[in-house]
Amino acid sequence: MMKKSELRKLYKRKRKELTKEQVISLQKNIYKQVFFLDFSKVTYIHVFLSIEKQHEIDTQPIIDFLRVLGKTIVISKSDFKTNTLKHYLYNENTRLEVNEYGIPEPVNAERIAVENIDLVFVPMLISDAKNYRVGYGKGFYDRFLKECKSTVKTIGLNFFEPITSIEDVDEHDVALQKVIYPI
Repeated sequence: MMKKSELRKLYKRKRKELTKEQVISLQKNIYKQVFFLDFSKVTYIHVFLSIEKQHEIDTQPIIDFLRVLGKTIVISKSDFKTNTLKHYLYNENTRLEVNEYGIPEPVNAERIAVENIDLVFVPMLISDAKNYRVGYGKGFYDRFLKECKSTVKTIGLNFFEPITSIEDVDEHDVALQKVIYPI
């Protein structure tokens, strides 16, 4: 069993070590699983925008797919003073700028209340068998998920199969309902 800090280092490294071909193959597997999900009962879907330098899963094909289904895409802007996220509608006219941490964020988008969000795709480095996740350690997503309505659906996207458990899960951590990883 390992602590979040150790897992964070390990899985950042593992993600960086993936070849371009491996990433393409793993992403195809993840996309296939996402595309077979039932989206009929959700309208507002929060999708994280990939941080390229962190070698995150490219979520653009998921966003494109959801737009074809007529879903409303929501993205976030990070507030590093409070470690919280503000949420915005993301459409074809939204201009993005990459912030100092490499995160693409909206410049000209309309803000939306967190209560409107029906489904959240959550980034992660690794998760465990109980769907707790390790992120980058600032707690942005745990805070965000606690603000969501009780009926919100949460799905993590990850390149790696969950581990048995994370040693230092605590009361601030929010378990996801589902984690999608290549099978």
